[in-house]
Amino acid sequence: MSSSLRSGEQAAKGRLKLIVRMTAMSWQFSGACVLVVALHGLLLVSSLGLLATAGVGIDILRAAVDGTTPAKVGWQTVLGTSLAEPYSRVAAMAGVVLLLAAVNAALKYGAAVATTRLAQQIIVQLRTEVYAKLQRLSFRFYDRQDSSTIINRVAGDVLAIRNFIEGVLVKVLTVVLSLAVYFTYMFSLHGPLTIACLATSPFLWTAAVWFSNKTRPWYQRSSELGDALILRLSENIQGQQVIKGFSREADEIARFEAANERLRDQKSEIFHAISRFQPWTGLLTQINMLVLIGYGGWLVIEGALPLGAGLFVFANLLHEFANQVGQITNIANSIQSSLTGAERVFEVLDADDELPIAASPVRIDRAKGAIRFENVSFEYEAGKPVLNDVSLAIEPGQCVGFVGETGSGKTTLLSLIPRFHDVSRGRVLVDGIDVRDYDLADLRRNMGLVFQESFLFSNTVAANIAFGRPGAGIEEIQAAAERAAAAEFISGLPEGYANLVGENGLTLSGGQRQRLAIARALLLDPAILILDDATAAVDAGTEQELRRSLVSAQVGRTTLVVSNRVGLLQHCDCIYVLDRGRIVQQGHHRTLLHTPGEYRRLAQLQMVDEFLAPSPEVA
Repeated sequence: MSSSLRSGEQAAKGRLKLIVRMTAMSWQFSGACVLVVALHGLLLVSSLGLLATAGVGIDILRAAVDGTTPAKVGWQTVLGTSLAEPYSRVAAMAGVVLLLAAVNAALKYGAAVATTRLAQQIIVQLRTEVYAKLQRLSFRFYDRQDSSTIINRVAGDVLAIRNFIEGVLVKVLTVVLSLAVYFTYMFSLHGPLTIACLATSPFLWTAAVWFSNKTRPWYQRSSELGDALILRLSENIQGQQVIKGFSREADEIARFEAANERLRDQKSEIFHAISRFQPWTGLLTQINMLVLIGYGGWLVIEGALPLGAGLFVFANLLHEFANQVGQITNIANSIQSSLTGAERVFEVLDADDELPIAASPVRIDRAKGAIRFENVSFEYEAGKPVLNDVSLAIEPGQCVGFVGETGSGKTTLLSLIPRFHDVSRGRVLVDGIDVRDYDLADLRRNMGLVFQESFLFSNTVAANIAFGRPGAGIEEIQAAAERAAAAEFISGLPEGYANLVGENGLTLSGGQRQRLAIARALLLDPAILILDDATAAVDAGTEQELRRSLVSAQVGRTTLVVSNRVGLLQHCDCIYVLDRGRIVQQGHHRTLLHTPGEYRRLAQLQMVDEFLAPSPEVA
């Protein structure tokens, strides 16, 4: 078997698996599904009753004109022959037609509402599941994905499931049920005529399958171009300061327009393909009508088939049959569109980047703060180590600093403690227990984290500080702000602690945002405080304030400080110098200053001559 044939079979199996999975997802709302099917079934019955009644009326009128007895075709003529006068019969037929038309309209409305409600229920549940999954995924997943792609999958691709329900699942059920009923009805009227009129149907099915396979790559490309457009928009909004600063507005507009046009051209290609395909399928269905006029007309002339309840009903059934077969093209189009989107959604749901949870996780109220790295190595990509055989021990209550050039592994090292990533080799222990054995929520609740670029939410100052402890009182929030040297600038805001900070704190300066992030960490009163270059975004005066506040904040907890500012590290009990994922120096600030190496070179580059002599605090 050729590789292309095998890949084709695998792709077909994958599509079938997706269809089965989406169908099973719909069946979780079995009551709503049964209601939708029942309403569409009743709608079909009422439509057939409406058509049959009209056919009987035609036969009654013809009999009245010709002076003959209308031919009986099953149950259709029961009502027609129960009345003596033709006018009474026609009036009765008109009344039944009016009643069935009203019932038909009500059923159409009910079926549409039930279908939409089912789709909305599934979308709400699916979005919740995807969002919950995103919360559980490790940082490794986010390292490989653009934020625009993730947003598009949650906001846009989830709608593909709705398209599948409304445009595929419900339509397939309707088409299959309708075709079966129409075929049975037509066959009951005249078997040979039915076979003759439907001879082209296999060609329509074959063409639909071919067209569906042909359009699948187009929909995949369309999703990729949609991601690119959202990424372009997202980057331009976030990078407005850079764009305006370099006067690149016109260039960025042109680039966005080009991305937009590429997406438009791709959509147009799909639209034109569908527009070319549908007329050909329509032509095949019209051949059926030619057969009906020739063969069916001959049957009517020969008296083998009544005009109204026979040929008229048959013609309408054939027309409806052709319409349902014509839906195959739309279904094929919807299948490819929905499968492409659903595949991207299920990639998130099926992602195996969740951190493994211990079968019986260790619960912890408050950690003591002892940390130990035992021969720890870590790599984001196989064969490209970021940390190499790192071993160190930190006692409870110690303040430990980490310094090194960009890319030396400082941030990665600290990210292993709260299990943002798991080690590739070795162990990280907190209070003598492997962090992988802890309950993850308990472990992280014992840690206060401040990053170099801390994120703030579109909420009040108080809500951002209390993010880790939503139930904290205003007094506790204010105390945390005081310790983070943030109280003064907060009091100067128009509404103080109730002031809205805007999206990601855009209404605040970088230093103000960082002080709020430090206050957020201190409010938790964590056993372990991790400061990842926390003073990088503050000015010299603010840094001096933060140094004093951080010295007091370290009391009673283990503190880990990542910084290349020697002034912030001078009070640390021990400093580790990293280079290319390895510890190349360790010791106290004063010891390292008098030892040739990276730390002394860094101090000299910062021109802090006062650190070359023992400070009063150290002495």
